[in-house]
Amino acid sequence: MQNKLHISEIFFSIQGESSYAGLPCIFIRLSGCNLRCNYCDAQYTWEEGAPLSIAEIVAQIKGFPCSLVEVTGGEPLMQQESKQLLEVLIEEGYQVLLETNGSYPIHSLPDLVTAILDVKCPDSGSGNSFALENIDAIQKRAVARDGGCELKFVLSSEDDFLWACDFIRRHQLDGLLPILFSPVIGRVEPTELAEWIMKSKLTVRLQLQLHTILWPGQSRGV
Repeated sequence: MQNKLHISEIFFSIQGESSYAGLPCIFIRLSGCNLRCNYCDAQYTWEEGAPLSIAEIVAQIKGFPCSLVEVTGGEPLMQQESKQLLEVLIEEGYQVLLETNGSYPIHSLPDLVTAILDVKCPDSGSGNSFALENIDAIQKRAVARDGGCELKFVLSSEDDFLWACDFIRRHQLDGLLPILFSPVIGRVEPTELAEWIMKSKLTVRLQLQLHTILWPGQSRGV
């Protein structure tokens, strides 16, 4: 019997984050997460989910008029079968994004997957969760294929901003790959973050969650 993945939801929407923001995208949201970030907007993924085979997942997404798909969570790499899902999606001709919190190794991900690592800052409550072995994998993916990897930092404070800047400089990531800074709503004003970015002299992009602007107050299916 084929192993199944626990799926929280599958839906078609507009990509709200990353350098793909604004594009139509299919989302496969896996259940379960090893972190408990204090600003999490998808806490429903922590426990709930229905088991689906990879064949059942692919059958569902084929009903959407889109070739861009993101596997997200929760933390998708918690489920061992997620890598097989990524491979099958590529074989089916999809352009595949994976969003992960960086606490699991990414070195064995398929080369054609765009790995988007959400590096957790100290004020998230999940600081020190990043697997440092991923630095080497990030650098290799960024060099091997343009767009092979992206980094995202969600910032709750100026301290988080300074920590993220230090992380980028310390690991010599500036200019190597797309890096996005996103403010936690209600904690950091976007205009404030914009000013910090302009003073930093780093090649990072200000990111506002597009789906929260398009569908305010709606947390599922967007």
